[in-house]
Amino acid sequence: MLKAVLWDLDGTLIDSEPVWHEAEIQLARAHGGQWDEELAWADSGKPIQVAAQHMVERGTQLTVDEISQALVDKVYQLEVECMPWIEGVEDVLKQLVEAGIPSVLVTASPRKMAQNLVDHAPKGAFVGFVCGSDNLPKKPDPAPYLAAGRLVGAAEQDMPYCIAIEDSVPGLASATASGATTLAHIGSTGTDVSDGPQFASINGYEGLGVAELEHYVRLRLGELDAER
Repeated sequence: MLKAVLWDLDGTLIDSEPVWHEAEIQLARAHGGQWDEELAWADSGKPIQVAAQHMVERGTQLTVDEISQALVDKVYQLEVECMPWIEGVEDVLKQLVEAGIPSVLVTASPRKMAQNLVDHAPKGAFVGFVCGSDNLPKKPDPAPYLAAGRLVGAAEQDMPYCIAIEDSVPGLASATASGATTLAHIGSTGTDVSDGPQFASINGYEGLGVAELEHYVRLRLGELDAER
């Protein structure tokens, strides 16, 4: 029944948003800009270049490319040293491996950060990833999730059999538009997604396993059947 689980990165698999935000604030202050936690959260889940452009607009005396590269380098190094997994998510990944259900990472982060996450994950958890370095339209466009579906052999009509787990408004819009059965992870984000397009919401990973994920798919398929 459950074909695959498609995972966003920041705020879904790892609690890296505080790391990104602190890196942004430090970089802005070091180069004449004004940036704070509220502004940082407003750009959470968006491509790095979006936050970089906003930092430039608020006085950071660097180019968008320079800001983007500096942020990636800083956060990447911290994640190489210690991957900030969200509590319980590694257990879910291990259960999926044991059940033979593949996972795919779907992130706006650059390739080296996506690869680093996959390298630190439980063995065999991820069969691949779609990242910000790929030549694809960015979230909220459904293209990243449709590409992830193709990695596990899921055509568009098969996407309801794939669970997508996201935490941002653009990400939820992307996953939902792809047709995936979309869950909003609300356990580690400061963004209110209560009115988002997701099928359901989860607050952390305690008690979540293969059976529970399959239950969401069955509920979704039942809802689809009722609409026909």
